[in-house]
Amino acid sequence: MVDIASRTPVIGTAYPKVDGVDKVTGRARFGADVHLPGMLHGKLLRSPYAHARIVSIDTSAAEALPGVGAVITGDDFPLLPPGTTVPIGALRLDLYRISRLVIAREKVLFEGHPVAAVAATSMAIAERAIDLIKVEYEVLPHVLDEVEAMAPGAPLLHDDLFTSGLGETPDKPSNVALHLEMGRGDVEQGFKDADVVVEHSFKTESVHQGYIEPEAETAWWRTDRLTIWADTQGIFGLRAQLATFLGAPLNFLKVIPMEVGGGFGAKSALRLAPISAGLSRKSGRPVRTVLSRDEVLRATGPGVKTTTAVKVGATKDGVITAIDARMIYNAGALPGSPLAGGTLVGFSPYQTENLRIIGYDVVTNRPKVAAYRAPGGPPITFAVESVMDEVAEKLGIDKLQFREKNATKTGDRGPNDLTFNRIGLETVLESVKNHSAWNSDLPAPRSGGKVGRGLGLGYWRGGTNTSSCSLTVQADGSISVVIGSVDLSGARTAFTQITADEFEIPAEIVHVEMGDTDTVGYTDGSGGSRVTYVTGAAVHNACRNALQVLRARAADTLDVTPEVVDYQEGVFTARDIPGREVTLSELASASVRGAGVISVTGTASGMEPAPSFTAHIADVEVDEDTGKVQVLNYTVFEDVGKAINRDGVEGQIQGGVAQGIGWALHEAYIYDEAGRMTNPSLLDYRMPTALDLPRIRTELIEVPASDGPYGVRGVGEVPIVPPAGTLANAIYDATGVRMDRLPMSPENVFLVTRNAERANWLSMDVTQDGAAMTVVGVDIPEDE
Repeated sequence: MVDIASRTPVIGTAYPKVDGVDKVTGRARFGADVHLPGMLHGKLLRSPYAHARIVSIDTSAAEALPGVGAVITGDDFPLLPPGTTVPIGALRLDLYRISRLVIAREKVLFEGHPVAAVAATSMAIAERAIDLIKVEYEVLPHVLDEVEAMAPGAPLLHDDLFTSGLGETPDKPSNVALHLEMGRGDVEQGFKDADVVVEHSFKTESVHQGYIEPEAETAWWRTDRLTIWADTQGIFGLRAQLATFLGAPLNFLKVIPMEVGGGFGAKSALRLAPISAGLSRKSGRPVRTVLSRDEVLRATGPGVKTTTAVKVGATKDGVITAIDARMIYNAGALPGSPLAGGTLVGFSPYQTENLRIIGYDVVTNRPKVAAYRAPGGPPITFAVESVMDEVAEKLGIDKLQFREKNATKTGDRGPNDLTFNRIGLETVLESVKNHSAWNSDLPAPRSGGKVGRGLGLGYWRGGTNTSSCSLTVQADGSISVVIGSVDLSGARTAFTQITADEFEIPAEIVHVEMGDTDTVGYTDGSGGSRVTYVTGAAVHNACRNALQVLRARAADTLDVTPEVVDYQEGVFTARDIPGREVTLSELASASVRGAGVISVTGTASGMEPAPSFTAHIADVEVDEDTGKVQVLNYTVFEDVGKAINRDGVEGQIQGGVAQGIGWALHEAYIYDEAGRMTNPSLLDYRMPTALDLPRIRTELIEVPASDGPYGVRGVGEVPIVPPAGTLANAIYDATGVRMDRLPMSPENVFLVTRNAERANWLSMDVTQDGAAMTVVGVDIPEDE
């Protein structure tokens, strides 16, 4: 029997991570930990060129090498027709193009693009076989920059890519996949009504999510079933994509999630699973493919590179009269940059009657970009927050008060004209105003540099879609829960807390684990800050469903109707009938002795968004002799709705800020003239270490969301949004110079502080006429 006398509520506490011991002892199994009988090792041959036509591939020597079990090229997979798509949540993925990203067909589109793959009995033999494959290329001109890719005469990546969003299909293909326009009001009149107008352009570089694991996936293709051990954020999304890619029915595939050592949105599309599956089918043996760190950086989806321009007008009393923006987002080799997300993230914190946003999704000879925590948000927010700070300064208005005056409130419209449900930005800003992080004196410099303080805001809409779980009451009264979501950052702990508090039992007798595509109902991917919000609602619903079953059985036992059965801390009682009770443990025991197993499901779908807003404050010290920026203090004020696990929430926020600081100050993809990445290692790709980071303080603000149990909001995305803008504003406060490019590395800070004239990265009058673009190019070399 289960003892529940010691039960204490756990929601809102810092309950220890239930998978923590497994993670720190090495017992947790990640993608590279899969070992199966007779398993072969997969290895990819990648293009050495940024853009080239494949003339021929000769694999005969590799196939003849002893120990090689299979060699595949693009010809070993079905040829998907143009327009083949797969519905994933609210999106439709273009699998026709994704299939050409997984393995090249007629052309290679970036350095590192997979061309062929081998499976062998050892990695050494696999690497030797790769060297034996002969590929003849016709090298083509390449283009890496998004602005240059839009120019007339730029190298064309896809001769079947025509700009969408213009109404009519253009006559000629181009590198512009999407032309987006949105807004409201009369922007020109809004600027006429303004007393101050500020306009600037900005440039940011590609950055990587920085997983702590090597990407790895294993496939075993048998006659009746294909099983995938997946490094993925969504098992059902992966199954749907792979089934379409292979031309197989969904129930032929079984996807088992492994522990994920970092995803951040980038492990949703097909990557390695088709390669391992193709090699397994051809060899008849299980195949595990593990990428090196070089491959991960060089050839998997980084965060987006951008060129943007933002113009803001305001009256002398601080009311924003107009916002105008141009956003050119670099999608990499295939269409699909996070342009749409950027339009919402960048402009949702502020209200204006006159708004215009024009954006372009542009393909270049780089790896296809992938989501990276609030995809599309950090680059445009860097631009917006920098301009907002300058507008406030020119008006002589306190920068916090300027934001308060124009801040979005419950019931206001977003950039897409949809109305915000309950949000907490006002409360966030009120907390900032009363906090020492904002109203205290600047700290003393630590190294003789100049010190400044910056403020920035951030927003994320919050993901929704569908989640499922199953829940079983075991014979001793303990609870087992199987979730359809991949646990990226403590979901099992949060759902343990929810289940324990709903059943009013100790959390120690609740067990939550990830299911596979055979054992749990359809669940959308773990991303968009939706897991605790939506899957948490599914778990909550499953608990209520199970308690309803238990209450009915208790009513039969107590000879009353279910309506008069009360439940508290493991005991069902008949209302107003003293002494008539039955325990959860007794009902659980009876469930396996003829009363019927208590096993239920829980689903959640169609929930309202739960938007998250945040404000960040940073103190920095800038060494003007070297350009080095040291972050002295960093404080986050975030509306989390309700913190289910306080340590987990704080850890998510601190992790997002750490990545945001890396994006802002250190990280960038660097290419040579041939289109080859020159820093594909963690030695040369400069991610921040503990020595680069300050103590990150968090102030959790709890304004309940409009939907879902407990008022929970997702917290994973929004912390990465403000750091770049916040730090840029702090650097300005210290030096009097505004940064217009990321990263704000020592080299770039030194360059800009020595050159008061800002770069003109992009003109506000960028236009498109068919495939031709009128743009203002870069006038400071990127490698400076």
